[in-house]
Amino acid sequence: MKIGIIREGKNPPDKRVPFTPDQLKVIQHEHAGKLKFQVQSSPLRSFSDQEYLDAGIEVVEDISDCDVLFGVKEVPIGQLVEGKTYLFFSHTIKKQPTNRKLLRTILEKRIKLIDYEALKDEEGRRVVAFGRWAGIVGAYNAFWTYGKKTALFDLKRAYECEDLQELHSELAKVQLPPVKIILTGTGRVGKGAMEVLNSLKIREVSAHDFLHLYFDEPVYVKLGSADYNRRKLDGGFDKQEFYTFPERYESHFQKYAEAGELLISGAFWEWGAPRLFELKDIGGEDFQLSVIADVSCDVGGPIPTTITTTTIADPVYDVDRQTGEKIQAFGSQTSISVMAIDNLPCELPREASREFGIQLMKWVIPALLEENSGILERATIARDGDLTIEFMYLSDFVNQYE
Repeated sequence: MKIGIIREGKNPPDKRVPFTPDQLKVIQHEHAGKLKFQVQSSPLRSFSDQEYLDAGIEVVEDISDCDVLFGVKEVPIGQLVEGKTYLFFSHTIKKQPTNRKLLRTILEKRIKLIDYEALKDEEGRRVVAFGRWAGIVGAYNAFWTYGKKTALFDLKRAYECEDLQELHSELAKVQLPPVKIILTGTGRVGKGAMEVLNSLKIREVSAHDFLHLYFDEPVYVKLGSADYNRRKLDGGFDKQEFYTFPERYESHFQKYAEAGELLISGAFWEWGAPRLFELKDIGGEDFQLSVIADVSCDVGGPIPTTITTTTIADPVYDVDRQTGEKIQAFGSQTSISVMAIDNLPCELPREASREFGIQLMKWVIPALLEENSGILERATIARDGDLTIEFMYLSDFVNQYE
């Protein structure tokens, strides 16, 4: 089997890779005679062409004769090769409108698409993800933003740090007043964010204490879905019902927005679930949030102030509390500053790539060598011009023309 590592084509450029040079060297050695790798030349990767060559991996311009193609982000439509098997984050399984044409083209070109986001074990748990690194960088950027907004401290940008160790060293500059911080999400993203909060030695408190007590030090509360969603009928919460019938629930996040000043949003959100708050709420005099780091970054999703994504080069914009409109970052002390970078792990691309590659080596490489791998089958969105049974719910989405 000939496997190609494609050059990332999405703009702004993504510096991450599915596998590091050393990882490909190990895989190719362990599966000699079964797997051969080619890397498409790229001047933008965090690992250079020369590093792959030094590891004994062939670097070429044209990888169209490979059987399987690994990428990271969405492949530009014009670069898709007909009839190939691709693995990348397609960002289509939530019916994201921006990628409707991508999925339509994949079907037209009879491409087999395996989406990293859908790679799950038999218990339904995701097995490959960049979530931890999104959480780490997203939380760091939350404090970078807070420092800029308040002028209390000044941090390097995360991408200017050589590695995670330097990023943690940089956090030593953070000087916080007794601010209350909200963290949503208990998965990989949330745990990554907690690494930063713990590095800063910020104390975690219960939801009750967060809402009702005064603290003379910075504190944070970690919220799960049950903490800020309630059944419309009786105010109760049932986890299975919430994920199956989210329309039966409503948000009661407002009380946290009235107590907290900084929100780090890292919770997974299903379309149809309640938003945390509405845009009209931010103008209320009790709405205290002034910095929102939307790590999960679903435009049109649970955080209505995420009007658009931001970039590593231009990471923050403000939202006017009265009009709900996007304005210049830090242009007003009363506005809400929003950090909504949609490729956060790119700020520490080498380390993020290394961890991601370890996951692929554990779960995907062995599966590629199986005849009928269940893990790959469950993650296959499209094959031979059709959606697979698991993803037939995307039919209306893909056939909808604007």
